[in-house]
Amino acid sequence: MAGGHKHKWSYVIRHMPDYFGKHGFVPPTKKEISAINIGEIDEKVERLVEDGLATKEGNVYRVDVRKLGFSKVLGGGRITHPIEIIADEVSETAKRKIEQAGGRGLSGD
Repeated sequence: MAGGHKHKWSYVIRHMPDYFGKHGFVPPTKKEISAINIGEIDEKVERLVEDGLATKEGNVYRVDVRKLGFSKVLGGGRITHPIEIIADEVSETAKRKIEQAGGRGLSGD
């Protein structure tokens, strides 16, 4: 294939279009984990109730973050409302903050 990328390029394009390039195994992509901080949920919890994405039972807010498009809850931010979180995963920091505020962190109900 001497000249395949030079003076024989038009021949390669016409008769052997798949000669150059990568072929074969494509590794699977990693599963994307979308996460949200507990502080963001706390800031938006009343708005979520208004929009029908969360419920309020007594003084405890119940939020299913899977409906919001997230799978994991992280412990960043402050929490001032008692919130019951339903998620695929809840970090230890987030669980501790939720329980200190009077709520619960549930994994995959």
